[in-house]
Amino acid sequence: MRESEVCLREVRESDLPLFFAMAQDPEANRMAAFTAEDPADRARFDAHWARILDSAGIVARTVLAEGAVAGHAAVYGPAGEREVTYWIDRARWGRGIATATLRALLDTVQERPLFARAAADNAGSVRVLEKCGFTVSGRNRDYAPGRGEEIDEVLLILEG
Repeated sequence: MRESEVCLREVRESDLPLFFAMAQDPEANRMAAFTAEDPADRARFDAHWARILDSAGIVARTVLAEGAVAGHAAVYGPAGEREVTYWIDRARWGRGIATATLRALLDTVQERPLFARAAADNAGSVRVLEKCGFTVSGRNRDYAPGRGEEIDEVLLILEG
């Protein structure tokens, strides 16, 4: 997919049911690993997104691919520790949408450094981050709700 076919816009209330539906995919949760404890808990999902949308410190965007909602991306956290995150609908994996999304997000949020983390076995996400200039800064072992166990994760940084 050409990057020109992917764009970011402000999150709208009407996007949230689509985000919730995407979060129900067991394989996507397994790959993302660091997900909600119970992705099917709609009240918790709604409360989480209400906090995101009410926070002046979070840059949250809806991902549009070929004009349709394809996921979401965000930068969050305190200055000097800000982290990127993104979720692309599994039906659209392998088309370059995640890379185009992250590049667009990095154009929107100019501050550096930015941090990221990914499950060590999520080669696709690590590859997306590296294509966008992130470098591996370390490894960690942490509890991953999407897998119900501790897993190895890769820590990455994008410096100025």
